[in-house]
Amino acid sequence: MKKNDYDLVIIGGGPAGLTAGIYAKRAGLSALLIEKHTPGGQIMITDWIENYPGFPDGLAGYDLTMKMEQQAKNFDLEIIQEDVKSFETEGKIKKITLSKSSVNAKAIIIASGCSPRELGIPGEKTMYGKGVSTCATCDGMFFRDKEVVAIGGGDSAVQETLFLTKFVNKVYLVHRRDKLRATKILQERLFANDKIEMVWDSVPVEIKGTKEVESVLVKNIKTEEIKEIKAQGCFIWVGTIPNTEFINNEIKVDQSGFIITDPKMETSVKGIFAAGDVRNTPLRQVATAVGDAAIAAFYADQYIEGLK
Repeated sequence: MKKNDYDLVIIGGGPAGLTAGIYAKRAGLSALLIEKHTPGGQIMITDWIENYPGFPDGLAGYDLTMKMEQQAKNFDLEIIQEDVKSFETEGKIKKITLSKSSVNAKAIIIASGCSPRELGIPGEKTMYGKGVSTCATCDGMFFRDKEVVAIGGGDSAVQETLFLTKFVNKVYLVHRRDKLRATKILQERLFANDKIEMVWDSVPVEIKGTKEVESVLVKNIKTEEIKEIKAQGCFIWVGTIPNTEFINNEIKVDQSGFIITDPKMETSVKGIFAAGDVRNTPLRQVATAVGDAAIAAFYADQYIEGLK
């Protein structure tokens, strides 16, 4: 086998990608994991994980990532830091074009995850990094003793809002409905925190500021009243979009762009699998990503065996 030829190439280094790598190496496959940033994915910036089995006291997302990466390296998984540009879907050997090179593989597992969705309102892009953020763990400390606006209503939004209260004086949590989507236990913690004020039935329409964020305009969707909330920061958690800019149009995706798979985690193209947040799954958690990856690696191994 040539240097750039592998049984399996894994695209993405989050929990799904690292798990796929562990299972692939244990199966005796030559495997390469490609990650354009640092291995770990979204959980690298997750403050605290308390629902991953085996850690009864919970642990920081960074710590869990480090443990997974070390475990993968213990099995001699090769990891490189490059950006995947495209890959070929036809034939037994699939060529993957990277930013600086190319590699060949008999099978591919796409575990590239997803990224925060943008609001698409005035001021969002111009103020990004000047008070607008999508990561409380990364940036919360910069807003000590200040007031901020947070946007969203799911688990991530509530968890990140609760984390912000360690630093800020007040968080205005803006949600377009009159109830949250987050799990009950997180809602209970949120409503018990006197630093958080809910802004129900509302959506942001503009983020204002010159050098830094100064206020956020929000509109009540029932009354259409617009009010200005004075704040020095705006944190946005309104869902995610899949990191699939490199996939071929032959791979079927749902209306939101997430990859469609069968129960084997195989996509519409034979020999190409998907796992974790990038696929059309009803739940995006570390536990489900790990489960997806184990299944994907198992069936990728069977697919490769069938080529011999």
